[in-house]
Amino acid sequence: MQSLLSRAPRLAPRHLPARAFATTSARLQAEPKPVLMKEFKIYRWNPDEPEKKPTLQSYHIDLNQTGPMVLDALNKIKNEVDPTLTFRRSCREGICGSCAMNIDGQNTLACLCRIDRDANKDMKIYPLPHMYIVKDLVPDLTLFYKQYKSIKPYLQNDNPPEKGEYLQSPEDRKKLDGLYECILCACCSTSCPSYWWNQDEYLGPAALLHAYRWIADSRDSYAAERKEVLQNEMSLYRCHTIFNCARTCPKGLNPAAAIAQIKLQLATE
Repeated sequence: MQSLLSRAPRLAPRHLPARAFATTSARLQAEPKPVLMKEFKIYRWNPDEPEKKPTLQSYHIDLNQTGPMVLDALNKIKNEVDPTLTFRRSCREGICGSCAMNIDGQNTLACLCRIDRDANKDMKIYPLPHMYIVKDLVPDLTLFYKQYKSIKPYLQNDNPPEKGEYLQSPEDRKKLDGLYECILCACCSTSCPSYWWNQDEYLGPAALLHAYRWIADSRDSYAAERKEVLQNEMSLYRCHTIFNCARTCPKGLNPAAAIAQIKLQLATE
């Protein structure tokens, strides 16, 4: 065996031109990226200066010196240009819902919204529409969370299992897809005209989506009570199926379909 191995042809070692690679790398590092300036017009309002009306303040950012998302640009502005700019952000991954705002006329998450790299087009950024403003891009979501709390967004069951967990079939579990993923960013509710005019009584798409999430859950035994709370003129039936909520949801959910299911169940009982 050894003799056979010794007779086998050997591949000649391949010597890579390390110096050429190093030179290329150094050249790429030495060449600066071209400047690509883009104008961001951002809504500004300071409650400490109530005599001043809200304004759009312009900032110019080199897109080659920041990340690809709108949140990257906002962070760069706050960190390097204007530390007084106020906005919410947390996870940066489209999970927490904190950075919801209106960008170029669309309610979305700043961390998921790509910057249009056309430098000839400015980008306008406002807080979520038809909400009281705390400061700059921060809306007051007190009522929004109060409405979410009102639908009792937790499992209610008076007969828990004696041992182990609540069991659920794969078919029943699948009914919750498209419902539990809601991150309560408020993009859908603040895009709804019915919510704009009746938000003191109409629960809005986000709260109603979560209401149906628990009505549809086979482990919950309070579906009848949950639906009874919605059986009035305002809480549910202010929805006119405009579908703004489904169009704007950054997670691709369809609150209008969930609301339609609640209406169907109420109508057929």
